[in-house]
Amino acid sequence: MTEAGSWHRVAAVSDIADGEAKSVRVGELEIALCRVDGAICAFEDLCPHAYALLSEGFVEGGEIECPLHGARFEIATGRCLAPPADRDLQTYPVRVDGDDVFVEIDTQG
Repeated sequence: MTEAGSWHRVAAVSDIADGEAKSVRVGELEIALCRVDGAICAFEDLCPHAYALLSEGFVEGGEIECPLHGARFEIATGRCLAPPADRDLQTYPVRVDGDDVFVEIDTQG
């Protein structure tokens, strides 16, 4: 744990299949988890363009596509790849301990 954030258990590794996204909540935050090349990534689940859960979108080739209007993002970095979204996604550090997946949430904001 760092001074800037705290770690929260959000899922089991076995709950996160390759090529699929899973939605989890930490307090008021909606976070999507996705496995890319064996690594679990965490990013904001709400598309910045319009209210849509990215975890319900399409995962392919390290990217996720919003199910509502087709905006695309790089899963590992949150980088916006295609409009209509016009900003990157917030990403979160992930730690795996055994079968437990933890996400670090900034508590300074």
